[in-house]
Amino acid sequence: MNDKIKELLDQISDIEDEIEKVINEQQEQILYFYEDGKIKFKEGIEDAHKKLKKTLLRYILDSKLRNILSAPFIYSMIIPFVMLDISISLYQTICFRLYRINEVNRSAYIVIDRYQLKHLNSIERFNCIYCGYGNGVINYAREVAARTEQYWCPIKHARKVIGRHSRYNDFIDYGDAENYHERLAEYRQKLGSN
Repeated sequence: MNDKIKELLDQISDIEDEIEKVINEQQEQILYFYEDGKIKFKEGIEDAHKKLKKTLLRYILDSKLRNILSAPFIYSMIIPFVMLDISISLYQTICFRLYRINEVNRSAYIVIDRYQLKHLNSIERFNCIYCGYGNGVINYAREVAARTEQYWCPIKHARKVIGRHSRYNDFIDYGDAENYHERLAEYRQKLGSN
């Protein structure tokens, strides 16, 4: 990889870390903090949230018809999400052990915590659980696929790829065949305990 590109990517990573730090500090000052691994709100916040909660009846009456009509289609996607979750977990349990790739921590990607918010009614809580799970499974699967790609084919595409995974920028440039097999071994070694 070009030294200038690596330097710029390192700067982007540092900026992303700094943004995350500032967001965390801001959230702690405004609403909540962690104590003994649990989310705690500052005094009075939960009571204020409860007052903002919409009743189920009001929520349904305020809903647009298109939202109600689309609900069965949205909720039916739970089946492919669960199938993907099980398949990816089984895949990495078998293949990653064979390849000696460090396994992806599923719980780091599937985060379900918004249901604890007191201003949400039961439908909104269910929706938050559903979205947290669905998007988490997709992100979990993406990281498993990214590690698989790094193991088997850590080569960039000739065309621009939209929404690249975090490992992609470090891959070998398209058409750069010099010492490919030695470099492939290095990429594999980075993934775990070869």
